[in-house]
Amino acid sequence: QVPVVESGGGLVQPGGSLRLSCTAPGRTLSDLTMGWFRQTPGSERELVASLPWYIGDTYYADSVKGRFTISRDRAKNTLNLQMNRLKPDDTAVYYCNTNPPESGLWGQGTQVTVSS
Repeated sequence: QVPVVESGGGLVQPGGSLRLSCTAPGRTLSDLTMGWFRQTPGSERELVASLPWYIGDTYYADSVKGRFTISRDRAKNTLNLQMNRLKPDDTAVYYCNTNPPESGLWGQGTQVTVSS
């Protein structure tokens, strides 16, 4: 398996926005249930949002509901995460993978830091 590649992270002030993207070389993301995960040092990786291959049943963790939006661009074969009204607690490394995750797909992640 070829690991996914995440991008779009950075440093943003509280209340700001970021848009993360993920590509998966050799895979058609629209055929897969995909998820965005995040991890902070010393903590377990947690599922933030999940988008099924079929229409419906999109999942958001309570902590991000109403602020984050997961989507896919079929033409570009990418998975996206629009993050609005960011909070310091959103600071983490963000990863994308299938849901449930495939061990060989984990990429390097993209760092999101929310700080003033």
